[in-house]
Amino acid sequence: MTPVRRRVVVIGGGQSGLAIGYFLRRAGLDFEILDASGRPGGAWPAAWDSLRLFSPAQWSSLPGWPMPPVPGAYPGRDDVVAYLTAYERRYALPVRRPVEVVAVEARAEGLLVRGTDAAWLAQAVVSATGSWRRPVIPAYPGQESFRGRQLHSAGYRAPEAFAGQRVLVVGGGNSGAQILAELSQVAMTTWVTETEPRLLPDEVDGRVLFARATARLRAQQEGRAPEAPASGLGEVVAVPPVRAARDRGALRSRRPFLRFEPDGVVWPDGSRSAVDAVIWCTGFRPALDHLAPLGVLDAAGRVAVREGRAVGEPRLWLLGYGDWTGLASATLAGITRTAREVAKDIARSLGEDPRDGP
Repeated sequence: MTPVRRRVVVIGGGQSGLAIGYFLRRAGLDFEILDASGRPGGAWPAAWDSLRLFSPAQWSSLPGWPMPPVPGAYPGRDDVVAYLTAYERRYALPVRRPVEVVAVEARAEGLLVRGTDAAWLAQAVVSATGSWRRPVIPAYPGQESFRGRQLHSAGYRAPEAFAGQRVLVVGGGNSGAQILAELSQVAMTTWVTETEPRLLPDEVDGRVLFARATARLRAQQEGRAPEAPASGLGEVVAVPPVRAARDRGALRSRRPFLRFEPDGVVWPDGSRSAVDAVIWCTGFRPALDHLAPLGVLDAAGRVAVREGRAVGEPRLWLLGYGDWTGLASATLAGITRTAREVAKDIARSLGEDPRDGP
């Protein structure tokens, strides 16, 4: 097939792809965004029904246009999907979907981006596929013999399907806390965490955490000892449903079990618990298999980058996979800064004036 020629191809049409699209448009570059999903919103439509951000709308916005305020301050899943859908339309971003990118290959004249039904040849490629498609489920002895239900938080939707059941929620982050909070109202739940979960004070939300992380980064860059507390984005934010669960005593946790049995689990003290279902809130890995032909993936499945640019392939940038690709760049609140700098770097690499935007 004859590839479509573009100066820049962005792989992924979620929040990171839209943010870099905004700045590429401002830079006047020819680009196209390829999205595997059949609808706007990135991974957000697949999140559980009651998901809540832990930053108010104005702190959960992409460049150029603030997210509209929502009742209760903290936007839910559907609020985010509606915002991203409207954002894409507002800026007439050139998103093509559904396009499943299967490989990116090096050519002398550019990077060849192969889809299942089409191909693109670009002078620069931005990988912004996120991690939702690569859920992590840890291995436990006896896991294959367990007769109950197992699912990752990526497949969880609502608590009603677990009413009256004995459910383990595994994982001490914000997703584990939020899912445990609502499940505990209809099921017999046990929260399984590596260490005792740390709930941040009620007045601390994403705004405070992002400000602390920014201050720490600035101090490191200037060679100073950080003044801000070490609290980071991995701690549990006490959004209203989590506070309510805490206040009714539902957030108690146990350290991990040793192994599965057909009808439950065995704990380190030798005791046993009958279990009907396990929900794994155990995170994700970057979805980067499409970059394998470039030879840039390390043993951990990541890519060595310098300010977002791949060390082993200078025509490739990575955006939105976590702090290793930019401070808080996997969040709505943090993607703007990194997307702006990546767009400027791409413009410079293509011999263009790296015009800045708001």
